[in-house]
Amino acid sequence: MNTFIAKFLSTTAFTGLFPIAPGTVGSLITLILLWFLPPLAPSILLAAALILFLVGIWSSGITEKAMGKEDPGSVNIDEDLGMLISIIALPKTLLWWGAAFLIFRFLDITKPWPAKQSQDLGGGLGIMIDDVIVAVYTVILLQLVRVFLR
Repeated sequence: MNTFIAKFLSTTAFTGLFPIAPGTVGSLITLILLWFLPPLAPSILLAAALILFLVGIWSSGITEKAMGKEDPGSVNIDEDLGMLISIIALPKTLLWWGAAFLIFRFLDITKPWPAKQSQDLGGGLGIMIDDVIVAVYTVILLQLVRVFLR
C-alpha cells in the first residue's frame, strides 16, 4: 500500500507515466492547478512547497527503489515543486507564469551547475533538489527582469 501511495504521489497521480515529456506534463498540470486556485499569499505557497518537498523526498525515494531505477523519468513530483517555487513571487498573469514555465523547463532540462551535481545525493533528496535549484534560478532571473522593467 505504501508503494502504491508513493507511486501515485511521485508521479503526480500517474501523469508521469505519460509517454512523452512527463516532466513537462507534470509542470504544466501544476501550473494549471495553481492558476485555478484563488490567489494565495507567498507564505502559504512557501509552506506548500516545503510540504511538497518532504513528501517528494519520501515518495520519490520509495518509487525509485520499487522501480529499481535511479531517478526514473516517471517521477515528476520534483517538477511540481519546481513549478510551484518558480511562480511564488510573480504576478498571476499568463505572461509571467508562461515565462516561469518556459525558463524552469529549459533550466530543468539543461541542469546548470550545481543542479546536475546535486543529483549525486541520490534517493529522494537527489531527485528533488535539482528542481529546487533550477526553480530558484528561475525566480532570480524573473525577479531581475521585473526590476529592469520598472
